Amino acid sequence: MSASTPKRAADGGGSASPAFELVFRPSVELISVVRRFVAEFYERTLDDLEIASRLALATHELLENAAKYSADGETKLYVRVDRADGSVVVRTENRATTTQIDALREWFSEFEAAGDADTIYAEMIRRTAARKSGSGGLGLARIWSESEMAIDLAVEADRVRIQASGKLSSAG
Repeated sequence: MSASTPKRAADGGGSASPAFELVFRPSVELISVVRRFVAEFYERTLDDLEIASRLALATHELLENAAKYSADGETKLYVRVDRADGSVVVRTENRATTTQIDALREWFSEFEAAGDADTIYAEMIRRTAARKSGSGGLGLARIWSESEMAIDLAVEADRVRIQASGKLSSAG
C-alpha cells in the first residue's frame, strides 16, 4: 500500500482544501479502515459531521465496488474538499475487464434514464433482494441517493474511473 500524506493545497481563498490519495489493494477490512479514516479526517478538518458522513459513505461504496470489479486488485482512491468553491470529490480508479466495464456502463445508463436518485435506488434495492449474488450497482445508486452526490463514469481502455461529487452544504 502506498499513500501520499494528507495535504492542504492552496485554494486561492486563503483557506486550505484538505485532500489525499491512496493507492492500494483494498480488502473488506481495509475498506472499513479507510472509511473510518475519511470520516474522522473530515470531521476534524471540516467540523461538519454530515459532510464527513457523506464522504465516508461515498468512499466505502466506491472502494467496495472497485475491490469487487478490479481486474488486478489495485485501486486508486482520491478524496478532496475544496473550500473555495464548496465542492467535494471522491474518486476511484482501477483496471477492469470488458464484462465489468459493460455492466458499469449499463448501470450508468439506467441512472441517466431514471433521472431521479431516490427512484432508481428504490428500484435497485428491490432488484438486489431478488438476486442470488451481487448487488447490481446498488452501492452506486446509494451514493447518488443517500450522499446526494452526482456520480460519473469514465473509461479509457481498461481503466475505470468513478467519481462522486457534490457540494459542502449539508442540504445537498
